[in-house]
Amino acid sequence: MKKYHKEHFDPANVRRLLEPGPVVLVSSALNDQTNIMTMGWHMMIGFSPALFGCYIDESNHSYDMVTGSKECVINLPTADLLEQVIGIGNCSGADTDKFKLFNLTKESATEVQAPMIAECYASFECRLANAHPNPNHPLFVWQVVRAHVAKSPKLPKTLHYRGDGEFMISGREVNTLRQFPNQTR
Repeated sequence: MKKYHKEHFDPANVRRLLEPGPVVLVSSALNDQTNIMTMGWHMMIGFSPALFGCYIDESNHSYDMVTGSKECVINLPTADLLEQVIGIGNCSGADTDKFKLFNLTKESATEVQAPMIAECYASFECRLANAHPNPNHPLFVWQVVRAHVAKSPKLPKTLHYRGDGEFMISGREVNTLRQFPNQTR
């Protein structure tokens, strides 16, 4: 087993090593407006019901839309959408129709007013469960009320943001139950 020699690392950059999951596209709707934002800071925080936690800063156009509507769709893009993911993250929905600019297709959701993104591998319709568990930060807790997932491929190539403009694409799958058949859960 390899031992690592560790050196000082700037705590402000630990996010580059602890990124919790794939980049998602959050779509929202309020009145006659729709928007999409790129998000890398999120986490699953419950299974049944499925609860999804995320950070949306008050300066972001999506903040007003999701607090006003109390719903959104969490869309899971694949690696082939890297240019759109970056572009969406680098412009404001306050003055840009991101669906039109990035040639993405709105699909009607079944439980919420926010649109799903047809080009994404999966879309999770969400309703706000708790807007501010921490009064000092805009941390949202969403309940997934309907999930839509493509049947193929079984393991999509998803994007993972590492900070400073760097992304990883999901890697090799490891099935520990095959490697260690006596493992219990």
